[in-house]
Amino acid sequence: MICFTSVNAPFGTVSLTEEDGFITGLFLTGEDFEEWRKDTSGVKSCETDLLSEAKQQLTSYFSGERKHFALPLKQQGTFFQEKVWNALAMIPYGESRSYGDVAEAIGKPKAVRAIGQANKRNRLPIFVPCHRVIGKNSALTGYAGTKTDVKAALLNIEQISYKEK
Repeated sequence: MICFTSVNAPFGTVSLTEEDGFITGLFLTGEDFEEWRKDTSGVKSCETDLLSEAKQQLTSYFSGERKHFALPLKQQGTFFQEKVWNALAMIPYGESRSYGDVAEAIGKPKAVRAIGQANKRNRLPIFVPCHRVIGKNSALTGYAGTKTDVKAALLNIEQISYKEK
């Protein structure tokens, strides 16, 4: 069974999922959650200790009080995607990296576009901070598709400067 709950964010409501004692998803919009949910069986609204803790940590993050998350996270991807996600997790709070920087960090300097695709497949945004990856010259680029407003809100929480496209 997959449990889910929701938490208020500065940009709307986000949904969280838990399975087998791990946070397995963070959905930035209700539309994203509903799209995922229609293709997933065994999803139930419930309030577990882990989901309560995740909500509390997110609320503290949104208010600018929390800089690190301490939650058991689990997502599966290709070997390349997992390398990218591990590199994202190493970007400190309040700092940004370019797609090229992430490509260099994983030893694939020409994989800049692939970095963007791996970011898009990240099921744990905020916890695995793909919002901290911005374009060359600090340009605000796409986030989870077209959600640059969400990306801007997260960068503003962390006081990371960026340039509008």
